[in-house]
Formats: sequence, C-alpha cells, structure tokens
Amino acid sequence: MGRKPKFTKRVHDRIIEMYKSDTYTVNEICEACNISPRALYNWRETNTEFDREIRDAEDARMQDLVKVAKRSLRRKLEGYTVDETQVVTVPGKDKDEKGKPKPVIKEQKTVHRHVAPDTAAIIFTLTNGDPDNWRNRQTNEIVGKDGKDLFKTMSDAEIEAKIKEYEKRLNTE
Repeated sequence: MGRKPKFTKRVHDRIIEMYKSDTYTVNEICEACNISPRALYNWRETNTEFDREIRDAEDARMQDLVKVAKRSLRRKLEGYTVDETQVVTVPGKDKDEKGKPKPVIKEQKTVHRHVAPDTAAIIFTLTNGDPDNWRNRQTNEIVGKDGKDLFKTMSDAEIEAKIKEYEKRLNTE
C-alpha cells in the first residue's frame, strides 16, 4: 500500500481555487495537485468544512458563469458591432533570415460589421421572461364535420358513454 498523501494548506488552497476557477474534472484537479482521486474523496468525507468550501467554490463559479451568460444573452438580443481589420501586404526590400522578402503593409482598413440580434435568443427570452404572453404551445381541438365543438352540448355521462363506445370499437378492430 502507498503512503498517505499529505493534506497541506497549499494543496487545500489549490483544490479550492481550481474548483472555483473552471470546470476541471476530479482527475484534472488531482493530477495538478499530485494526489489520487480517492484521497480527494476521503478528504471531502472526513472534513465537512473542506467539502463545504468546495461546494461554495462550485457555486461561486456557477454564479460567474451566469453573469457571463447574461451579458452574452444581452448582446445576442441587442445585436452588436464588430471591427474587422483587413491588411494588404507586399514584399519589402528587407530580407528575413531565410532570405525571403519581409512583408510591408500596403493598405490597412477597418470595417465595422453589425451583427444582428439573434432570433433564437429573442424567443428564449420572451418565452422564459414573459410566459403569459409568449409560449411555445400547441393546441388541439376536437371538432365535428361542421367545425363545431363535439362535446360542448354533451353532459359528462354522455361523454363517458362516447368514450366507452370508441374504446369498444378500437378493441374489436
């Protein structure tokens, strides 16, 4: 059996920071800290404060991701402008170490390109933010040949009798 890994303050802090900073896997964290996954699980089981710190770090990371997602969603909803720089070069008089001419910038221009709002982001926001007025829904209506509601004038007992009749027909076919 190998020797028990030492749970130092440095290892503790590194683990917490990795949980907080990114979505590292347990194996990636253990490899970076030079411990085994089993050791990490044992430390979490035997040290409730350490386990709570890891859960808090994961929560903090998720809150940071939510902030980024909100900013990104806003940009998708409003649209935005991107600056694209186009550079045209020509061979220059000076040579590089391989004897090839170094390129010289002949022309450089910046183009402002507008990115339109994203329809899917708009639909997502409306259906989740104002569900009373915006829903992805399907409505099925049962109507007769004349387009009128089949069951509107029927009592509950008449409807149940019709259902039994239709079930009987389905079972005999």
